[in-house]
Amino acid sequence: MSILSKREHMLSRESIGSLIWKLSFPAMVGMFVNGLYNLVDTIYIGHGIGSMGVAGLSVAHPVQMIIGGMGAMLGIGTASLISRSLGAKDYERARWAFGNNILAILAMGLLFMICGTVFLKPILRSFGATEAIMPYASEYMGVIFLGSPLILTTMSMNNVIRSEGAAKTAMWSMLIGALTNIVLDPIFIFTLGMGIRGAAVATVLSRVAAIIWIARFFRSGKSLVTISAADMKPRPEVLREIITVGFPALLHHASSSLVFGFINQLAAFYGGDIAVAVFGISNRVIIFTAMPVIGIAQGVQPIVGYNYGAGFYHRAVEAIKASQRIALAFCSATTVSILLFPEPVLKIFTTDPRLLEIGPHAIRLMVAGFFLAGFNKVGGSVFQALGKARPAFIVNMSRPILFFVPLLLILPKFIGLDGLWLSFAVADVLSFVLTVFLLLPETRNLKSLEASTEGA
Repeated sequence: MSILSKREHMLSRESIGSLIWKLSFPAMVGMFVNGLYNLVDTIYIGHGIGSMGVAGLSVAHPVQMIIGGMGAMLGIGTASLISRSLGAKDYERARWAFGNNILAILAMGLLFMICGTVFLKPILRSFGATEAIMPYASEYMGVIFLGSPLILTTMSMNNVIRSEGAAKTAMWSMLIGALTNIVLDPIFIFTLGMGIRGAAVATVLSRVAAIIWIARFFRSGKSLVTISAADMKPRPEVLREIITVGFPALLHHASSSLVFGFINQLAAFYGGDIAVAVFGISNRVIIFTAMPVIGIAQGVQPIVGYNYGAGFYHRAVEAIKASQRIALAFCSATTVSILLFPEPVLKIFTTDPRLLEIGPHAIRLMVAGFFLAGFNKVGGSVFQALGKARPAFIVNMSRPILFFVPLLLILPKFIGLDGLWLSFAVADVLSFVLTVFLLLPETRNLKSLEASTEGA
């Protein structure tokens, strides 16, 4: 049996429960490991440079999210198109999607390099950099912008690899990159005396290691999607579909980025530079713990997309329900753990008594609604897998824009800094309600399609 036949058999015949774990677990591990990039930087900088270094990372993080969002847009849009094309046996269109993805990565990478170099300080200032924080943020992001093509490549290609069911390969790509970063961080930060700039250099170089692994996979003959020079010809209709389906992911990252920049400004206003550092650590902890949930969402996408494209609607519905149950269980366990033990978590990053004084209270308020966050993340991925751009857009944008921004504008005015922290939890609850409201009719529609197919 060929590699193509084996993968198609896996996606269309294996039990949904085992298939979700087979594809989601490597993605969960990969995303968990991928979260180590920023987490390890924060740990080393928090202990080696101090609270202002952490605040600099807090300002740099939303800018990095925009770069990551572009990679996610290209990768998720391409992955959805490839999954549906493979399910429909349209292998030529799958190759076109891959080739045009590469072209888009090169173009966007060059754009980030130029804009980031020319407008570095104005960009950072707009995301909350004060005079005290600016030197740290600019040293870090100056390097990250130069390495943005590498970051875009790893983000996008890992989604493409997962779209054809090779989840373990994508996992190893992120694992290799993260472990390389862990090794290089202390060398560049401390041994070579580069400080926060060294953390950025280590991050960029670690992406090179990941790209070498990715290139090895595509050259090995194990990939379902191979391309020639003709497949890289710009095809507007293919690029349009990639961008249309993946655009909600970009907007989600970009809107979250703008919101985080706004939070930096609010934190500085209500609590000073130290509150910016508290947000930087707490937010990284929350994002890190959410990585496995994103892995679940990524793992279920090729299952839903392939079976929807192949007309196996009952399997698509089963995958949606099972993934939501897994996400709920994981998010609930994570929420309880952080609520019970916030101090040990924060001490991983800092020994600053000011941070440890206000940090536990802040992170408790922030994660109070996290147990429901998985529904929103998996729901957005499901709509993307089905090629439903409009509901995917609404679900992905509901938390960061529809709910979070109004809460940030209202709650701090009444209860100050606590209102800032509490906005996270309330936004999680409201986005859960909206996701359920939109997803239930879609699952009913899939069941109707299955019934009509059986009747025919």
